[in-house]
Amino acid sequence: MASFNGERYIEDQIRSVIKQLSSSDELIISDDGSTDNTKKIISELALCDARIKILDGPRLGLQKNFENALKHSIGDLIFLCDQDDVWKEDKVKLMVNELNDFDLVVSDCNIVDQNMNVLHNSFFKVNGSGHGLLRNIAKNSYLGCCMAFNRKILDRSLPFPDDIPMHDWWIGLVAQAIGKVKLYDIALINYRRHGSNASPTSEISTNSLWTKLILRKNISIGLALRISGLK
Repeated sequence: MASFNGERYIEDQIRSVIKQLSSSDELIISDDGSTDNTKKIISELALCDARIKILDGPRLGLQKNFENALKHSIGDLIFLCDQDDVWKEDKVKLMVNELNDFDLVVSDCNIVDQNMNVLHNSFFKVNGSGHGLLRNIAKNSYLGCCMAFNRKILDRSLPFPDDIPMHDWWIGLVAQAIGKVKLYDIALINYRRHGSNASPTSEISTNSLWTKLILRKNISIGLALRISGLK
């Protein structure tokens, strides 16, 4: 989990995650210099549960903060987690079962407002999510907070190139290029949109067409270099 000024929702999210973990699992939270009570909330929860590990983030933005958390993970299976969502029961169990056969799994989710009222029942339908490398270069289906993957994918994804648009898009494309990916069409989280989310995924892009083309060129070149072993 990457955190930053998330005091309003982060405790609910941590509690929804931690109750699904085994005694040997860990919840790594990289906090990127929060100025509210976020770090205090995490620290108090960590005092009661040693599986919660808090790190100081690099203060270089969301992608580098997630990279910091991922670099400190030790497990074979990795779940990405936002600070303001709520995981549904059995999310971990169901996705781990799928990871027996796939290298990366991304589940569907309910899109909800700040009060957990459902706005859309399926992110997949709203986004037009689907398989295929070229399709996902054109339009990203890889919503990070719904993703889990194995260490093979993590090792090939790190470090993140500096000029990629988003870390989840990058990881998903790496997995699509070198492994087996599944879009799991059951909603396993409540994906909260409240107007001040750290991640802009699912929101309408304000980038110009030229900027969108440059971003896709950058991620395509980065992917080709990474897969070929040149970067």
